[in-house]
Amino acid sequence: MKAAPSEEKLLKILEILDRYDRQPSKLIPILQDVQKAYQYLPEDLLAYVAASLEIPAARVYGVATFYSFFALEPKGKHVIRLCDGTACHVKDSIPILNAIRDHLGLHGKQKTTHDMQFTVETVACLGACGLAPVMVVNEQVHGAMTPAKAVDVVKTLEKEETAAMEDM
Repeated sequence: MKAAPSEEKLLKILEILDRYDRQPSKLIPILQDVQKAYQYLPEDLLAYVAASLEIPAARVYGVATFYSFFALEPKGKHVIRLCDGTACHVKDSIPILNAIRDHLGLHGKQKTTHDMQFTVETVACLGACGLAPVMVVNEQVHGAMTPAKAVDVVKTLEKEETAAMEDM
C-alpha cells in the first residue's frame, strides 16, 4: 500500500476517524464514510486508516475487498447496478446492460465514463426478483426494465446534469 495521503485527504480522514473515536470495531462505518467522501476507497487512505486504528493493513484491505458495496476504483457520480441474477437474466438483463453501455460509450471492461458521471455494474442479485429485470440507480430501484426504458433513465439523468450545469 502507498504511504501518506495528501493534506486535504488527511483532514477529511481525521474528521471521520474522530467521529468514530478511532475504534477498530467501527471499521465498516469508517470505510463507508471514507467511500462516501471519495466515491471509492483510495489505497493510501486504507493504509492510513489501518495505522490510525492500530490494526493490520491486511485486515482493512480484507474488509474493503470482501464487501461488494466497497469500491477500490473511482466510481462515477451516478452508479447504475443492473441485476444479472437468475430471474433477471432469464428476463433478458444482458440486452439492457448492452444498451446502457452502448449509450454511454463504455467499451471492454470499462465501467465508468471518462467524465466520471456514470458507473455501470452488474450484481448477482438485488433482492427484487418480482420486479425482474431490475436495476438500481443511485439507490433508486427501477423494475420491469427494457433496453429502451433503461436508456431513458440514463437520458433523464444526463438532462438533469446538463440543467444543473447551466444553472451554475
